Amino acid sequence: MQFSAAQIALMVKGTIEGNADTAVDAFGKIEEAKKGELAFLANPKYEDFLYSTEASIIIVNQQLQLKQAIEATLIRVPDAYSAFASLLYKYQQIKTQQLTGIQEPVYVHPSAKIGDDVFLGAFSYIGENVVIGNGVKIFPGAYLGNQVQVGDHTIIHAGVKIYYDCIIGSHVVIHAGTVIGSDGFGYAPQPDGSLKKVPQIGIVMIEDAVEIGANTTIDRATIGKTLIKSGAKLDNLLQIAHNVEIGNNTVIAAQTGVSGSTKIGNNVMIGGQVGIVGHIQIADGSKINAQSGVSKSIKSANTAVTGSPAHEYTAALRSQAITRNLPELEKRIKELESAVKLLTEKLNSPDEK
Repeated sequence: MQFSAAQIALMVKGTIEGNADTAVDAFGKIEEAKKGELAFLANPKYEDFLYSTEASIIIVNQQLQLKQAIEATLIRVPDAYSAFASLLYKYQQIKTQQLTGIQEPVYVHPSAKIGDDVFLGAFSYIGENVVIGNGVKIFPGAYLGNQVQVGDHTIIHAGVKIYYDCIIGSHVVIHAGTVIGSDGFGYAPQPDGSLKKVPQIGIVMIEDAVEIGANTTIDRATIGKTLIKSGAKLDNLLQIAHNVEIGNNTVIAAQTGVSGSTKIGNNVMIGGQVGIVGHIQIADGSKINAQSGVSKSIKSANTAVTGSPAHEYTAALRSQAITRNLPELEKRIKELESAVKLLTEKLNSPDEK
């Protein structure tokens, strides 16, 4: 699939500097791209590669000032990283749109409703009364339980398991191996010390434009719903417990665990390996540093926290700085103690009286 600089500039609303007829058929990193490939430059640390790369077309920021002439055709845009991401998204859309039809073998229950231009990969399972919208792509080995609903243009990758009654919005991407709607972790202690399972009869609802990484688990609610709101982006290997709510455009990095009934606000950023206890609230715009342990609610919007237990980011950095200086402080205290001791002895000596 080949594109000219003129076509690419039109897609990213950029300005061409060089030969508009230059064509590419692949993508490459600027430090190793070859002739016929498209690269981008957004980070100034990589600017030196601009003058040595073999890339045929390079997307750059409008304000970039060239230090010397280059052979590649440039496409100038306000934000090179965003433009390149948009281009990759469009390229991926073109590739996935080509997939239509039903491979064999598959199981589709007679009561299921399948939209137009749908792709069902081999060995996928579509249960009773499932509703699948237009343009949906379901890759091999996926399982959709009874009464599952999937909105238009959603992509469900290989091996995804979506349990009964769960609702998936439009333009959602769910990566391989993810499980949606498994039982929440609920057990009632009994007088004899045993644990009795609490039935989990709620659902998982995922709104539009959500992306969920590989091998993530989102548990169904005990009652009601576990809710992932529009635009949220969830990384690989997450554990989202029963009745959790994740707000619009919130981003959560890998290996984070969110305990039951916690409410996470909009535009929150959560680093990798964060642990969040249950039944608390995380305010809009909060930033939680990697490996933090959040044990109480974050009530003020746009608060940054770090550590375990997590506390305010700037205060935590000051505490870390003090901790690093403790050996030097100990040395100074010992020196002061010695000086005080000598001064005391001198003041108490007979010669001083």
